[in-house]
Amino acid sequence: MKRLACLLFASTAALSAHAEFDASRLWVNAGFYSAHFDSDKGLRNANPGIGLEYRIDPTWSATAGRFRNSNNADSSYVGVYVQPWTYAGVKLGAVAGAFNGYPNAYNGGWFPAVIPTATLESGHWGLNVALVPPLKDRLYGAVSFQLKYRFRAD
Repeated sequence: MKRLACLLFASTAALSAHAEFDASRLWVNAGFYSAHFDSDKGLRNANPGIGLEYRIDPTWSATAGRFRNSNNADSSYVGVYVQPWTYAGVKLGAVAGAFNGYPNAYNGGWFPAVIPTATLESGHWGLNVALVPPLKDRLYGAVSFQLKYRFRAD
């Protein structure tokens, strides 16, 4: 958990060094649920974990977390959501960052990724939906759902 906090702090500080921390911008999640395109590969759909997301402004968020991935291995991530468009209350854009822990991708080491995302936030609850593209036999494609909660709403 200490590493997770450090990763989130570093990401947030890099984008928003001058801003004050606002607890109403902090979201916590318990991992992902992934609906895989290759449902016959025996992949894990439920990906429990812990993650944090800090909304810097309406367009930018910093994120970091750890979860059990679809290959049943531990993964970490750190990244930045960039969502400059809104349609019918849904933020649209991508998350750019780095992941590790996938045995078939770079021997489980860190690798960069840019993943299209849509986000809906209201009150205490939010939902990130990501379209994870397949990467040959290294990473399997999926639509990933991440339910998130903030303890202090606006």
